[in-house]
Amino acid sequence: MRRPVDIWHKPAVSALVALAVPDLALYGLGRLDLILYTSAGAMCALYAHGLPYAARARTLPWVVVGMVASLGVALSAASLIASTALLVVCASLVAAVHKVVCDATRIGPPGNVILTFIAASAFFVPQRLGQVPLHLALALGTGALAWLVCMAPALVRPRGPERIVVARALEAAAGLLRTEAGTGGGAPVGVAHAHHATAAAVNAAWHTLFLAPARTPAASAARAGLERLLVRAESVLGATGHAALGEVAAEPAPYEARLTGAGAEAGLGAGAEVEPGAEADRLVGWARELRSGRPLPVVTLSTAQADELAGVAAEPAGIAAKPAGIAAETASVTEKSAGVVAEAPAPRRRAPGRPHGLRAVLTRLAPGSPLLPIGARVAVGCVLAGWASMGVGVGHPYWAVVSAASIYQANTTLSWQRALQRTLGNLLGLLLYTALLPLVHLGPLAMIALALACQFGAEAGITRNYWLGSVCVTPMALLLTEFGSQVPATTLIADRWLDTVVGVAVGLACCVLVTNRRAADRIEAALGRVAAAEAVATRLLAEAPAAGIDEAREIGWARDRLAGCLVELREAVEVAAGEWWQRDLPEERIAHAEQRGHQALAGLVRRLSTPALAA
Repeated sequence: MRRPVDIWHKPAVSALVALAVPDLALYGLGRLDLILYTSAGAMCALYAHGLPYAARARTLPWVVVGMVASLGVALSAASLIASTALLVVCASLVAAVHKVVCDATRIGPPGNVILTFIAASAFFVPQRLGQVPLHLALALGTGALAWLVCMAPALVRPRGPERIVVARALEAAAGLLRTEAGTGGGAPVGVAHAHHATAAAVNAAWHTLFLAPARTPAASAARAGLERLLVRAESVLGATGHAALGEVAAEPAPYEARLTGAGAEAGLGAGAEVEPGAEADRLVGWARELRSGRPLPVVTLSTAQADELAGVAAEPAGIAAKPAGIAAETASVTEKSAGVVAEAPAPRRRAPGRPHGLRAVLTRLAPGSPLLPIGARVAVGCVLAGWASMGVGVGHPYWAVVSAASIYQANTTLSWQRALQRTLGNLLGLLLYTALLPLVHLGPLAMIALALACQFGAEAGITRNYWLGSVCVTPMALLLTEFGSQVPATTLIADRWLDTVVGVAVGLACCVLVTNRRAADRIEAALGRVAAAEAVATRLLAEAPAAGIDEAREIGWARDRLAGCLVELREAVEVAAGEWWQRDLPEERIAHAEQRGHQALAGLVRRLSTPALAA
């Protein structure tokens, strides 16, 4: 059991509202048989809650279009194809496309599962071709409603998502400080893990901020304040982890002395020392303020850090570089609600040269991509699971297709764990559905209320553990089936249990047999990118200390590239390490690359975090 994700309630409430409105409308019209089609659009409200609202506004329509297109393919096939075996093949191919595209776009939770659940169900719904346009219109309309529901919080907290990711970075940095302080500066595994986690949290926060536009002075000021907080969290990477990264000999100063810059930045005076615990408490306090919606805290940066932000602001405008003192002054930005009025620099831009947006997606889908074997696993596993379900006489083969599709994760080990979790969760979910049968028989309104409660419960539990969420997902899926047709409860329960066992067993067998040999190739590519980024960082560190805006900007971009490459390398290693039938990983090269990369990253951060000397 994990701690729940900090924003689990946002998709839960959004889906609850987006589903409740059309469900109650259909109840009033006496057309609950259409609930599958309205649910297709409404469940798009589960997506994109980690994105800034401007990016969310662009992303959600693509999710809705993908959902409606998948539904259109499924309903058209259902109306034209009479062969159940062929429908299983079509549903499996669509499930494979969902998996590959969702992984390539990195859309985030709930990923491909919701899309596959709706589309696979629609393949086996009795349908006439003339009915398809109306059903697609219902899905499109509720998809628009889902967009409105997901965008509504922007009226209250327009920068809420950005605040949350920066708060996470601050909390991760505080955790790193406390982890190293608790070991007396030693080099246990926990310090290296905390260092990786902090680098990943900071990297994710920068990527989120890059998606937030700053077209107005107020938006620019707010984003600049968040950037300053994030730079402060990032500076911890340069003040900690030296023993864990093999830098003991290169860092003779005592631990507290590494935070001398933090004392100056905190307004305690140049050269003041800060206890790691005090700095961690300060970071956590700032994170708490960000989450609560209070005005942004005032954070002072070193001259180099201010030069970096000011340099990125100056470059696109084509204005002359300002002296360091003026740059530091103009970079000190807080919200007007804090009572401070200052000039707001333009927002920082992402490091040039790395693909993003559509280019990044196409790069991940290029021939040779490690995602393609995963797509092949889904296609083969779902087809065989559906056919096996037909062979044992189950009347709902799409449940086996969905069960097989849902277990496929990044590698075989994670897929095995997901298979166990889904089996346990579905079994407990069937027991819960049996206990709820007396309430189900009270009438349609009770069924709607139960379905909505199960949807909310699924979102509340799935971030703690997948099996816990499945306990609520199973009765919700059965209730959706009940709206469209009246099937005896005993038949539904027996079919669901058989389909779960068949789908999981066959899907897992295909996961083992269809190997992903490209996982190790991904490590080689990641090692090459880390080496290139580390070489640039080493060159910059070998030069004289940054003395102006241009140098600080180059160091900042080098830091961004190196941090992103290190995160990708760690992700590639974790995926390949859990893949069965894989050639031996170059563990020594990986450890060496990560050690040198984090050393260079810490050096770049320290270069930007050096406090300004007193005049």
